[in-house]
Amino acid sequence: MLGMLLNENECKEMAYVLRKELDEMLFDLSDQRLNNDIRQAIDKRYKTIFKMYARFAPQKELAKYVRSARYPQAEN
Repeated sequence: MLGMLLNENECKEMAYVLRKELDEMLFDLSDQRLNNDIRQAIDKRYKTIFKMYARFAPQKELAKYVRSARYPQAEN
């Protein structure tokens, strides 16, 4: 396990970067042209980034990025 000390401004910036990355991955996962292997890789990365974002974001903000039927899970 690694740790980081961030000031308030850096926390806001980190949350912004993670949020934008989650948005981009949700967009990619909604693209039906991607093959299943790529979708699985994006899904795995999404889960990791989501866990990181959960450490910064309030519950209300976090709810926006919970996967739903609108963005189907990658098939295993």
